[in-house]
Amino acid sequence: MGIIAFIATLAAIWYLAYQGAGATLWVSLLLGSLITVTLGTDIRWFISTPLWILASSLVLLLGVPRLRRKYITAGLLRQFRKVMPPMSDTEREALEAGTVWWDAELFSGKPDWERLLNQPHTHLSTREQAFLNGPVETLCKMLDDWKITHEDQDLPPEVWDYLRKERFFGLIIPEEYGGLGFSAQAHSDVVIKISSRSIVAAVTVMVPNSLGPGKLLLHYGTPSQRKYYLPRLARGEEIPCFALTGPEAGSDAGALPDTGVVCQGQWQGKTVLGVRLNWEKRYITLGPVATLIGLAFKLQDPDHLLGEEEERGITLALIPRDTPGVSIGARHIPLDIPFQNGPNRGRNVFIPLSQLIGGEEYVGKGWRMLVEALAEGRGISLPALAVGAGKICSRHTGAYAAIRQQFNMPIGRFEGVEEALARIAGLTYQMDAARRLTLGALDIGEKPSVISAIVKYHLTEGYRQIINDAMDVQAGSGICLGPSNLIGRTYQALPIAVTVEGANILTRSMIIFGQGAMRCHPWILKEFAAARNPDRKQSLADFDHALFGHLGFLLGNIARSLFLGLTRGRFSATPVGGSVGRFYQQLNWMSAAFALAADIAMMTLGGSLKRKERLSARLGDVLSEMYLISATLKRFHDDGSPADDLPLLRWSCERSFYRMQESLRLLMSNLPFRPLSWALRLLLFPSGLPWTEPDDRLAHETAQILLHPCDSRERLTQGIFHSDEDDFREGIIEQAFRQAAVVAPVEKTLRNARRAGALGAGDRQTQAREALEKGLISEQEMRELDKMRMLRRRVIAVDSFEQYGEQYLLHESAHNPEQVAQS
Repeated sequence: MGIIAFIATLAAIWYLAYQGAGATLWVSLLLGSLITVTLGTDIRWFISTPLWILASSLVLLLGVPRLRRKYITAGLLRQFRKVMPPMSDTEREALEAGTVWWDAELFSGKPDWERLLNQPHTHLSTREQAFLNGPVETLCKMLDDWKITHEDQDLPPEVWDYLRKERFFGLIIPEEYGGLGFSAQAHSDVVIKISSRSIVAAVTVMVPNSLGPGKLLLHYGTPSQRKYYLPRLARGEEIPCFALTGPEAGSDAGALPDTGVVCQGQWQGKTVLGVRLNWEKRYITLGPVATLIGLAFKLQDPDHLLGEEEERGITLALIPRDTPGVSIGARHIPLDIPFQNGPNRGRNVFIPLSQLIGGEEYVGKGWRMLVEALAEGRGISLPALAVGAGKICSRHTGAYAAIRQQFNMPIGRFEGVEEALARIAGLTYQMDAARRLTLGALDIGEKPSVISAIVKYHLTEGYRQIINDAMDVQAGSGICLGPSNLIGRTYQALPIAVTVEGANILTRSMIIFGQGAMRCHPWILKEFAAARNPDRKQSLADFDHALFGHLGFLLGNIARSLFLGLTRGRFSATPVGGSVGRFYQQLNWMSAAFALAADIAMMTLGGSLKRKERLSARLGDVLSEMYLISATLKRFHDDGSPADDLPLLRWSCERSFYRMQESLRLLMSNLPFRPLSWALRLLLFPSGLPWTEPDDRLAHETAQILLHPCDSRERLTQGIFHSDEDDFREGIIEQAFRQAAVVAPVEKTLRNARRAGALGAGDRQTQAREALEKGLISEQEMRELDKMRMLRRRVIAVDSFEQYGEQYLLHESAHNPEQVAQS
């Protein structure tokens, strides 16, 4: 009886912890267990009495708030304040900016899958789709990327005019101000399609619609600022840029050297109260052609013209280019992708207070304004470029691998090439899923700052992997620049996407978890807020509530992580069945494991975790991979769970689970307190490490999607520019790709005949004629082979330029005339 009671008590303790039970239930369990032991066993009074005294003391101490706060919480609060990491004003503003969304569910240890799957499926309106099919399609056909990048180093005047005429600079500006008023989904889709023809054009369109004066005015501008500037921006009468990055401080708001001093000055012939500015910026996209400069600076008020404070904080302003003192520098050329980019500076530039974005109300709130606007820019523009690159490589490099032959068979049949193609396809599928899920959040009004950092980092890193794989597959045709090369400039543009709006190293090591842990954890931010509260009584009460809520959260994740680890997620809730349902269950396990690992790391390392960037980065990687898998599962569900897409789903999920496992393994291996890492290993992976990278069979299935015409390939690459016309390189590749599928059975017949010795030696054309003469293939099949041979030649051909050879000969003739004459 005693053993049964003991086991029942342990089971009840585990169940309450697993369910995250409150204090009342814990007290009830404690009393019920004691009653059971006292009445249901032959325990002696001298043992039961101390147990009752101890239990009663615990109930009083923990169950009576006044006693608990006095004897337990107060001391813990003092200790917490000692170890609490310092936080600058800009860090606090960044933490408070934006919203938490699905990232908080992943941090909860028990995600609500119904909430995710019930979120509305992103789609374009009729008007948005018409714009993609009409003006965007027309623009794509106007773009000659080789001429733009190699010859003109700019968009041609007719393209600039077309962008203005069709309101490309006003995608996000509401119709009431003369813009198009498009959704985040439409904005992203426009950028993807344009980027598949010209990254220069895509950047030119995306920047005015992401972080810039337009976005800031929409959220924070005064009515008069919106009424004046938004119509001009929508029509392209004003070309905007935003100046944040400086030569020494970069984008570090705390070190921002650019200043503005409140004073009286002259503006349009009148003496008004305003700001005298001095700044120096660089890397400013659209800076060389901008007519309206958005500027971030530190505002000072030494004469107290606005109030008592002298240091008023980071503030944002709008400065017309022709304002006296403004100087626009010469252009930068970012890696031969010549979108307009350059430095600007200002010396003693005076503007009235009416030019501060949002007016006096938003003085000193500039950093929070930027962080919230940046969250949207990170969530739309750069992910769109990355996904566009993935779709380009999936469609064109996959086709190239089906067309190009070595050793009498398509190179896509080589296992090494298959491995690269599987990565291209699987990553593109997952990246597009993450893009779509994030856009859905933006379109329902969320400002998910942590998620935007996740997609910026992981999608541009996915872009890095994909374009490197594509270059490996295409080899010579990838490295020879020219009008025929559809991936060369995409390759060159990669470091730009990785670098801008937060370099990836810092985004991974400092922002994703550093900000995510504070924002997404259900209790940490409440504990910090309570500890900083100057009202001592309220501070203690709030900290007490947060602390014991945190304790229940920790116990719950210990119970969930151990049970789910032993069962590998089985028996946990899943919204669907079958093999796909197992991914949801495994993600339940990883959510609990991550929440527990994050808590243990923060509790044991405290403020030093901020400096342990590699540990922080690994925790951020786990949170990120959980988001990527969530997005992938959501996409598969929204698409109607097509069976043809299962290899893409499985490949991306299995890869992410393996990466999560390895991040947690490395985290545990590098925790300073070794016994704790061993205990954590037992709690997180009690049944061992279950995941490996996707196996060869799955990689084969995934690669095949890119090597044959199919619905899955069309869904994967939907949204980029494609054509069947000979006038476009894309059209030639598509013709050859379809023809390769037509002749594949014929080429197989020829291979079998060669192996059987039915055909003699010679090139493929000679052998095809011999096969025709012997009746092995028909006249029609021979015509199809001839057509394929010509198309294949066109696809594998690379551009060559006589003028470069002539320039070399002219140079050499001046130094080695005899050698040149002989050649």
